[in-house]
This record gives sequence, structure tokens and C-alpha cells, in this order.
Amino acid sequence: MTDNASLDEASQPLRMRNFYLARQPVLDRNQALFGYELLFRGSAQGGAHADSGLAASAGVLHHAAQLGLPRAIGDATAFLNIDRDGLMSDIFAFLPRERTVLELVRSVEPDDAVIERMRVLAGHGFRFAAEASSHGQALPRLLPVIDFVKMDLRALAPVTLLSLAPRLRTTGKRLVAEKVENHTEYRTCLDVGFDYFQGYYFARPTVISGRKLSPSQTTVLALMDLVASDADNGAIEALVKREVTLGMNLLRLVNTPAVGAGRRIESVSQAVTLLGRRQLQRWLQILLFAEADVRGHSQSPLLMLATTRARLMELLAQRLRPAQKNVADIAFTVGMMSLMDTLFCMPMRDIVEQIPVIDEVRAALLGRGGFFGELLRLAESLERMDEAQADGQDGVLSTLQALAIDGDDLAELEVSAFEWSDKVVRYAM
Repeated sequence: MTDNASLDEASQPLRMRNFYLARQPVLDRNQALFGYELLFRGSAQGGAHADSGLAASAGVLHHAAQLGLPRAIGDATAFLNIDRDGLMSDIFAFLPRERTVLELVRSVEPDDAVIERMRVLAGHGFRFAAEASSHGQALPRLLPVIDFVKMDLRALAPVTLLSLAPRLRTTGKRLVAEKVENHTEYRTCLDVGFDYFQGYYFARPTVISGRKLSPSQTTVLALMDLVASDADNGAIEALVKREVTLGMNLLRLVNTPAVGAGRRIESVSQAVTLLGRRQLQRWLQILLFAEADVRGHSQSPLLMLATTRARLMELLAQRLRPAQKNVADIAFTVGMMSLMDTLFCMPMRDIVEQIPVIDEVRAALLGRGGFFGELLRLAESLERMDEAQADGQDGVLSTLQALAIDGDDLAELEVSAFEWSDKVVRYAM
């Protein structure tokens, strides 16, 4: 997929940046997307805002708003952590109030001034959330002015969760389960009556021994093999014609505005001619995730995560190695393939045996090795930024030792990846 000289140059280390963000999905009871919690870090050295952890001060929120928060959340609702200074500031003119939930951090004391400020902002259309264990005995005073109560599964004992959730439901507040790490926890919270779920349980691989790929997935993989082996267009079209639904889905996907083809693509032959083999290969990778979503939702969280991760890695590779187009293509592929163990319910080692990949891709997927592995670690650390903070470590900073890009540029790449992924998923499903 690329030459050795390009890979040697691409193996250079990364350098640190100082402003970045994370977008963590909030799903409803059907596992469809409801919103995102946006987390910001405004200091690479842990200086400014370090005392409040991931709370966004007015300055950080203003900075993020200038990047374009609507681009970062699409049509979803934004949950924004906010401290007292931010709550009392004038930042709110920059936020999409009808799609913004302000989540009070632990340090916010609900005194008279805070409650009055919340009432004023609620009158302008903003909604509020508070976390049960963080606010403890102050929660009853907050209940009349908040709309969502979050419950951190890592901070509450199971017996407390099972008794507290039903009581809070009687208040009419929406309940959000935070840090849901696996499907067992999701099912438990679903049974208890939670309305929304936050965490990457949907991205955790559940390995099923002997599982076979679906006929649709097998066909897509066969198409990917034909494209990669430079088969003629006739062979590719013949395979697509045997799967009419697959062909329709592929054409719908390659006509998304995210492709930027400039004209409508009416056939697979046109797709190959106008997009080229590399672009067609990436849309087949995306189609693997779209085809596997049998829930019928308008947005698949796994597809959203995979396309966001892949696009961010591609944009980072383009910025770091602008003269090496192949390197960006490989970065995108690594991002998409990094979640295929979850998609197929198979160990990653089995997947790289079934899907031929170059050594650099294998090293990245199996051991997070090399340049592409470094980009993958960075993307994964960004996604789980709050987990690193809770553990007293910052996985993002530990990966950014020599990234030759400033913070504003990198945050812009993240927002661009979010925006691109939203467009793709809207057409893919």
C-alpha cells in the first residue's frame, strides 16, 4: 500500500499539543444516538484548568465555540461540563441553547446565586444536568432546576444504584448511566429504568468462538479483495450485481456529500472511474459497518466511532506527512479496522489473517506499534480522555511527545473528523 521510504519517514515520533477535546456518545434505550458529552482540555502541561479536571471554564468554552460546536455535535444534543465561573459568564451567546445541556461539575455549590443563574438560563432554553454522587446531599436542592440526573457506575455501589435510580425516576428527571463499560451493565441499567447510557460498552469486543461472517459481510470483503488486487471493473460489477441491496447501499454511500465527487454516481463502474480504487476501498470498509447494523437505527454508534477515528487518523497523517498520500490512506484503514474485532465478534488476530494487510497495519492493530499504532493510541486516548483523568494519568499527553502541530490546528482536525463522520453516517444508514 505504500513504499518503504514513506514508512521509514512516517515512523518519526509525535510532538505534544495543548488544546484538544473528546466527544463521547450518549445513547437512548434503543442504542440510538441522543447526544454527546464534549470534554475539553486547555493545557497540555496540566496548568490552566487542571484543578477542575475536565470542567470547561468560560475561556475554554469560548475557544471551543469559535471552533464551531454545531459542527462537533451535528444534530445531537451537547452535554458540556461547566464550573461556577463558566456558569456566571457571558459565554452562552455562543452556544446552541436548544441543543445544549450544561452539566454542573462537583465543585459547583448550589447556593442562591447559582440557583438563580440556572433559572435565568433555563428561561432562555438551556437545560441542566448534575451527577448524583458528585453532589450528594446538595442534589435535592438542584432537582427543581435540572433536567437530567447522571449516575456514575464506577462511583456508586450496585445496591445504591438499584435503590436510588427508582426513587429519582419518581421526580420526573431523565436518568443517564455514566461509564457503562459492558453489555451486562447496559442491560442492568436498562431494566432499572435509565433513559440514556454513556460509555463505550458498544465498542467492547465480545468474542464468540466459531462465529461466521454474514453473507453480506463476506461479499463486501470479497469486493475489497478484488479492488485491492486490481481486478478489472467487470469482475467488480459482476459481484455487486449478485447482491442488489449491497449495490444500492454502496451507491447511496458514495453519493454522500462527504465524498465530494461533484456529480451523482449512478453505477459501480462510475464509482471506480470517478473515485479511484483507494476511495472505493474506504467506502467498502465503511459499508462493512453499515451492513452489519441490523437494529435499523438512523445512526449506528459503532459506525460513528469507526468513521470518526479513521478520519481523524487520516487528517493527522495528512498534516504530519503532506507529501505521502499513501500514508494517510493507511491511517484511515487502520482506524476502520481497529474496531472490526467488535464488529465481527472475533479476535483481531483472526481478522488480520482473513483480511490481508501489510506488516505496518498488522503491527498497529495487534500491538499499537509503529507510526500508525501511535496515531491509533492517540485517537483511542482522546475518546477515553475522562477515564485517563480519573486514573491520574493522561493518555493523550503520553502519546503526544513530539507532534509537530499546534493545539488549535489539532482541535480543528478533531471537529472536521466529527463533521465528516456525521455526514457519512447520515447517508450510510
